[in-house]
Amino acid sequence: MLLNQIIDIVKEAGKLMLSADFQIAEKEGVVNIVTTTDLAVQDFLCPRLAELLPGSGFLCEEKDMYDISHEYTWIIDPIDGTANFSRHIDQCAICVGLKKGDAMEIGVVYIPYTNELFTAQKGQGAFRNGEPIHVSNRTYENAILFTALSLYHKEHAKVCSDIIMDAYYSINDVRRFGAAAPEICYVAMGRAELFFEYRLSPWDFAAASLILQEAGGVITDMQGQTLSCTVPSGVVAGNLPESHQRFLEVVKKHI
Repeated sequence: MLLNQIIDIVKEAGKLMLSADFQIAEKEGVVNIVTTTDLAVQDFLCPRLAELLPGSGFLCEEKDMYDISHEYTWIIDPIDGTANFSRHIDQCAICVGLKKGDAMEIGVVYIPYTNELFTAQKGQGAFRNGEPIHVSNRTYENAILFTALSLYHKEHAKVCSDIIMDAYYSINDVRRFGAAAPEICYVAMGRAELFFEYRLSPWDFAAASLILQEAGGVITDMQGQTLSCTVPSGVVAGNLPESHQRFLEVVKKHI
């Protein structure tokens, strides 16, 4: 089964991630870094995934891998949450999504430090460590929001802050763990109810977006439209359609 083969490869990459010594380099200043482990994990994943689907394309964070003119495309973030990883904070994940045509077919998000494996295959539900997961039924007023202040584009920090503060007075509380994919997966399993980031790259959300949808959640761009998993986008997610819509209205008011 293809999903099981992907899981085996991702778990092997997780061992590499945990065992490696690393060096840090800046990509676009101190807030956007890459480690030698990011590169090593991506170099490990790509040839092995290519063997599973010969002729497939790749869209990856490192090394400018952008080859999407194929029926199947692997969308990979070797380490989502590199800044966390570089500081030995456990909120960081290996993300592998498989897109068929315009839709996500498989999503795998693995957090090696906590040994949490989130998986989904289109139409077959979402799972954490092999057990089915589902979004919570908590209302908007009792929602926890995962969010951030647009780290790589700080010119958007004010509008992000305005959105967060607007929502804060109506919801329960706010969290920031510093890695989008784990946060989206936590919404999928009911640890939180809302997620928002002003701008993410596709490898940040592609795999996790399918996991959330298969867990019964809603995820869109900032206009409420279906996410494209091949271009950067704002991302709004919720456990329930009504909570997603209510928070989306807050976002639209400020953008």
